[in-house]
Amino acid sequence: MDEVQVTIIGAGVVGLAVARALAAARCEAVVLERHGSFGQETSSRNSEVVHAGIYYPPGSRKARFCVQGARMLYEYCARRAIACVPVGKLIVACGRELNDLYETFETAKANGAQHMRLLEKKEISTLEPSLHGDAAIFSPRTGIVDSHSLMKAFFAEAKENGVLFSFGTEVNRIEKTSRGFLIGFADDSYCFRSRVVVNSGGLFAEQNSRVAGIDTAAYGYDLRYSKGSYFSYSGVSPVSRLVYPVPSRDLEGLGIHATVNLAGALRFGPDTEEVKEIDYDVSCRKRELFYDRSRKMIRGLDIEKFHPDTAGIRPKRKGKGFQDFVIQEESAKQLDGLITLLGIESPGLTASLAIGERVRHMVQKMLN
Repeated sequence: MDEVQVTIIGAGVVGLAVARALAAARCEAVVLERHGSFGQETSSRNSEVVHAGIYYPPGSRKARFCVQGARMLYEYCARRAIACVPVGKLIVACGRELNDLYETFETAKANGAQHMRLLEKKEISTLEPSLHGDAAIFSPRTGIVDSHSLMKAFFAEAKENGVLFSFGTEVNRIEKTSRGFLIGFADDSYCFRSRVVVNSGGLFAEQNSRVAGIDTAAYGYDLRYSKGSYFSYSGVSPVSRLVYPVPSRDLEGLGIHATVNLAGALRFGPDTEEVKEIDYDVSCRKRELFYDRSRKMIRGLDIEKFHPDTAGIRPKRKGKGFQDFVIQEESAKQLDGLITLLGIESPGLTASLAIGERVRHMVQKMLN
C-alpha cells in the first residue's frame, strides 16, 4: 500500500500555505482537493484585504495569527513581486457609535495592530473629503493583495519542492490505524496510508471531521454558511482607501464596507446572509440596501452605479457571539496524527502564512 508522511485535505489559501511550509521543511506531502483547481471557494471570493488585527478579542487565534500573518504576508509578497499594497483603512463612526469605536481602538492596541490612529472630524475630511464621520480609526497598514497571484505562488513553491496535488478528488474515508490513517475516495477503490492528516477543508471541514469520526456537535465543530454578496460601483470612486463602519459587537460581519481594488475600482460588501447551501448568485433586489448602508459613510454615491458583482460564503462555526479559528491536533480524541483547521473565515487570507508555520511545527513534532 502506498504511504505518505502528510496528507492535506483542501487547497484553499490556508491549505496551500500549509503545503508550502511543509515543503520548505522537506516533509513528504500530498494535497487532495475536491475541485479542479486551487482556491475555488472562500479563498477567491472575498475582499482581498490584508487585515491589521483590529477587531478580534486579545489573545484569540484570530488576533494572534492575523497580526503575525499580516507582517509575513507583506514580506512574502515583496520578495515574490506579488501586488500587495497598504492602501490604508478608515473605520468611521457617528454619534452613538463613538463609544464602540473607542472600544475597537483599544482592542486593536491590545492586539498589537501597527500604526493605529484615532482621527477627529477635520482629520477625516483631510484624508477622505467624501466621508461622513465624527471620528475614525485610521489603519495605514491595512491593504489589498492579489489573492490569486498569492495562491499561485504558494502552489508553485509547494509543487517545486515536491508536494503532489490531486484535484477533483473527494475524500470519503479517514480511518485511524496503528500506523496513521487510511485515506479513501468517493467512487474509487484505491486508498493509501498517511502518517499525518491536515483537515483544511474550508466549507467542507466539518464534513471531513465527521468522516474521521469526530462528533462535531459535541466539540463545537459544526459549521454554518454565511453568504456575503458584493456590488461593484461603475462610477469614479470618491475614496482612495478602504472605508468600514463600526462592526457589530458579535463580529458576525464587519458590515458592508467599501474596498478599492489594485486598479482603483470601487466595490461594496459583503453583507451577511445565512444560507443552507452553497449559492453564489447576487440578487439585484439588494441594491437599495447596499446603497443605503454605503451612503451613510460616503457622500456623492449614485444608486444607478451599483451593480451585482460576486459572492462568497464564510465557513462560520455555529454558536453565539465570537467564534475563534480551530487549529487543533486531535490526540485527545484518540486521533493522534490528525490536525483540524476549521472555521477559517476572515482573517484567514491574512493569517494564512502564520497558520502554515504553526501547522508545520505541529506536523514536525508528530513525525519526530
